Amino acid sequence: MAINKNHEFEDLDNIKCSIVEKNVSTERVQFLKNLLSFNKFEVVVVPSPASKDTPEPVVTTTFTVGVTDLRFNPTNAVFGRALHTTDGHIVTLAYWNQEDLVSDDTVPYFEHTK
Repeated sequence: MAINKNHEFEDLDNIKCSIVEKNVSTERVQFLKNLLSFNKFEVVVVPSPASKDTPEPVVTTTFTVGVTDLRFNPTNAVFGRALHTTDGHIVTLAYWNQEDLVSDDTVPYFEHTK
């Protein structure tokens, strides 16, 4: 997961974007797109580039997710409690990582158990 990476930027479909996560599955793309769109971010999704180690072209099944707001940083957004779920709760680290189906913002992230 990209939650521990530095703040990254790239051009996705010729749009300068703050990178949310790279090499994510279709299901993860849908989760992030729904969550970030609900929080009023414009989401850009492009297929991940093929590995340079592969000699023949392969169909990519992973994607890169970004937002057009260059101030967005996923680490700051989660730990700064800046994102909300559709039911009004604050997005927790466990919810962001899709370890919990419901965001329980009453339990501190350092006390969360799987």
